[in-house]
Amino acid sequence: YIFFLYFLSNKCNLDEQKKLLSKTLKIKSCDGKNIGTYSTASLLALSIIDLCETFYCHLGVNVPDHAMTFRSLCNLLQDSVTPFVVSVHAKECADPVLVINLTLVCQATLTIRIIGLLQKCTQVFPQRTESLTNSDLPQSLPVVVIFKDFEAFNSQVLQDFILICSRYTQELPFIFIFGIATSPSAIQHRLPHSVSSLLCIEVFHSLSCTQHLASVFDKLILNSQFPFKLSSRVIQVLVGIFLYHDFSVQNFVKGLQFSMLEHFKSQPLSMLCCQKQEALLSAKTLSKKNVERIRHLPSFMRYVETQEPQEQVQLLTNDEHVKEVCQQLLKNLHKYHKNYYPILQCLHSLTSSLPKFPLGKHIRELHVSCIEKNLWETEEYDSTLLEKESRRTKRMNPFEVLRSQVIEFIDSLVREYLTPAELQPLNEVCYYNSSGVLRQRLNVTPRTSIQAALSHPFYYLQNESLKTDAGTISSAAPDLCIVYKLHLECGRLINLYDWLEAFLTVMSAAEDQDTNSEECGKYDSLKHARFIQAVSEMEFLGFIKSTKQKTDHVARLTWGGC
Repeated sequence: YIFFLYFLSNKCNLDEQKKLLSKTLKIKSCDGKNIGTYSTASLLALSIIDLCETFYCHLGVNVPDHAMTFRSLCNLLQDSVTPFVVSVHAKECADPVLVINLTLVCQATLTIRIIGLLQKCTQVFPQRTESLTNSDLPQSLPVVVIFKDFEAFNSQVLQDFILICSRYTQELPFIFIFGIATSPSAIQHRLPHSVSSLLCIEVFHSLSCTQHLASVFDKLILNSQFPFKLSSRVIQVLVGIFLYHDFSVQNFVKGLQFSMLEHFKSQPLSMLCCQKQEALLSAKTLSKKNVERIRHLPSFMRYVETQEPQEQVQLLTNDEHVKEVCQQLLKNLHKYHKNYYPILQCLHSLTSSLPKFPLGKHIRELHVSCIEKNLWETEEYDSTLLEKESRRTKRMNPFEVLRSQVIEFIDSLVREYLTPAELQPLNEVCYYNSSGVLRQRLNVTPRTSIQAALSHPFYYLQNESLKTDAGTISSAAPDLCIVYKLHLECGRLINLYDWLEAFLTVMSAAEDQDTNSEECGKYDSLKHARFIQAVSEMEFLGFIKSTKQKTDHVARLTWGGC
């Protein structure tokens, strides 16, 4: 997604508009130092503006995030550039008059608010009323019009609106922001030269969605300050949905929030998933029931097996001793996280520039590998580091000796601090690992739900007349349910006339007609229309499609219905 910022101007005041651009909006590179000075909420808003009128435009191809991005952009422009900001959709602007009306309404409303604030200030400080001049009023502030979906706008509407506004640029400066989803050539295709020549064009390219995702990982997941953690499988589910479904950072954060809610709901010992001091206080006051839950944790059971026989007896019988050991294990777990992330970042910095990225291009890939298995036992890790045998057989220069020492030191740190998270006692307290539940909630299969609803409408409509035995069709069911159940009895190709006859037979039962009478099976225009509508809905839902193999037939697309 690319943003184009247009300053409406004519030939006589083009330089003035450029000066206005340089004063109001300045593009600043997005480096790590700048990002670190902002809060996580500002980072997730995908656009940041500081007090020095520095503008950040962070956009991507993630369509689900566009609404949030535009809202954030409007708010930030109002706070730092001008209060006169209006955002318009193509469906709201079928005529240039509508665009002008929206713009004027926005400007009038904000002007009233500003005048009201100035009046309040003069009431509080009456001595400053005399010193208040016309220069204190926002007369020369630009009006920003954001066209969210530029390609969807009618070309003639855009041309007329730009031409009308060009006549008033001396009195009222305009700033246009065009949201373009295709390519910059869309401007030339939709606006003639006579119109585009009135615009001073500045192009703002957005950061990629994966860069935003990396920022979220650095701030929320790869951070020892947050006690809640995700297992490797849960991370793979969330990243998979992000990469292969929507490219939405907002949805990724929602998935992270859902994981947190599910963890604190399903894990009773999540009360210990908090900051270090709070966790230690909670461990001191564990109830007998929670002590038993700790004893049944797989990681704690493995820990007990490694202890001496006398210590094992104490851990299995003495609750107070378990509380003391639990406090020490929580300290070790927090220490593990504190040491883990710096070493992980160090290893990623050393290996991310290697050819073919043996340990992953992104730090999240390396993180997943580290928390699910011993990294030093993988072939990728061996191929990354130099073989010790080759170092011994060759005579090395001072640089190679120093490099060998550094690699050995890094290898020792990896083996000591980058151990899998599941090997840490009490890891279940902080780590959420129900990837199946998460996939079921976030990556749903709508076809299964639709088939269940069409096969068993009673459970959705709660109508007693819809209760049926297995293999039967209720005549009181909606037309779509009747047509769906009838199509389950057919093969790959369905004859529309036979399908209609079966539908009319079921409808006759609903009207209490004798199935052996001559009237049964006859259809009127209303029943015929209902059947056509139901078949059209079946095609829309993807259960059937038209075919040219046989006349008056449709092809069945799904099998194994409920």
